[in-house]
Amino acid sequence: MSSIAIFPCRHTPAENIASELASRLTLKIYTDENLITDTAATSGVSQDKLRNAMFGKTSVFNKFTLEREKLINMFKQTLHQRLDSTDQYLFEGFLTSLIPSSINHVLKVLIVASQTDRIFYAVASGMSEKQAQKSRKEFDKSAYSWTDFLFNKEAYETSLYDLVIPVEQNTGKESDKAINVHDSVTPVGRKTEVELVEAIIKCFHTTSVLRTYASQQAVSDMLTETKIEHNLLEKGHKVDILVVKGDATLTIQEDVFNFRKLEEELSQLARQVEGVGKVTVKKSPSAKNSIYRRQKFELPSKVLFVDDEKEFVKTVSERLISRDVGTYCVFDGEAALEVVNEDQPDIMVLDLKMPGLNGVEVLRRTKELAPEVEIIILTGHGTMDDMQQCMELGAFAYINKPVDIEELSATIKAAGEKAAAAVGKNGTPKNRL
Repeated sequence: MSSIAIFPCRHTPAENIASELASRLTLKIYTDENLITDTAATSGVSQDKLRNAMFGKTSVFNKFTLEREKLINMFKQTLHQRLDSTDQYLFEGFLTSLIPSSINHVLKVLIVASQTDRIFYAVASGMSEKQAQKSRKEFDKSAYSWTDFLFNKEAYETSLYDLVIPVEQNTGKESDKAINVHDSVTPVGRKTEVELVEAIIKCFHTTSVLRTYASQQAVSDMLTETKIEHNLLEKGHKVDILVVKGDATLTIQEDVFNFRKLEEELSQLARQVEGVGKVTVKKSPSAKNSIYRRQKFELPSKVLFVDDEKEFVKTVSERLISRDVGTYCVFDGEAALEVVNEDQPDIMVLDLKMPGLNGVEVLRRTKELAPEVEIIILTGHGTMDDMQQCMELGAFAYINKPVDIEELSATIKAAGEKAAAAVGKNGTPKNRL
């Protein structure tokens, strides 16, 4: 049976229209929160972490952990169960973006309005104009972050949907139209919510939205694609995957030193998925200049390097990455505390003498914000008193410059093991799948 998926645009009649469609067409409503709850139940990942993966910004450490990709992969596995069932759904939320366009029996709809009209709508519903502006900006920031991560496209890009309906809230404007992306432009004009519902139902009752063999095959391909992606992510590979009738094409977006070796590894991982047919590995014609790297980062993979000597930080960071220690660098104490607050690293390598907030104060505040973060002091100007003070404040280690990279790498990994052991003992995983 066919279903409808509506991508939200806050401060439009989208929510009311979704409810009316569900009632008129006897569709089961399935929202982002439903997807988060179901995924948490099957994966063991907390709802807060899943919610942040959908609505939050990408962590600065994500290129090392691939954490957001892994969580989204879990969403896809859960969503596939709904798409594969014989039930009819009204999907509502960001999850709309996870439904492949090849699944034709789901009509993907965007109900959108101009910024001015959305503010008009919010104020009419009881918000102040200031509240409405803030609410709209926060929502759009989240929506754009989501679709940019998935597709490198803006949230309200028409190519992402089958049907786009611009809605007027301010009746002083000219009529808008409903745009059927894959067919023709159908006039809607200035309509009531009920009439907008009728316009969507008209498109829903067309042969192009019927569940066909090809559409059902696309659902099967979605699962195969998701399983291949899971295998690759678990081994640190991030590539584009497309499965059509069981055949998989894996596209690498970066330059590759040893393409044949990578091709063999990716192909082997893909063929581990039951039902996979032909596997093709290729390099994108528009491959980036950066070199493809399989992420082997285990523990620690979230290391924050804080030092105002930029060239030193860059050099040491590159050498640590070559030893499978993923690092993100900032150059002052304020920036360090911002990262701790938003992304909470596993380890911090911290210089003592910096402009603004000095290392001791950053250490003190970090331990107040996130006491489980292990902090390694790295300094060229410290004294015995400094070392004693830092250790009393909870530093894991105190190392003098010039630093031996092997010593630093070993110390970071030891700190990571301590952090992991503490997490296991407490039974509350931090920033982990």
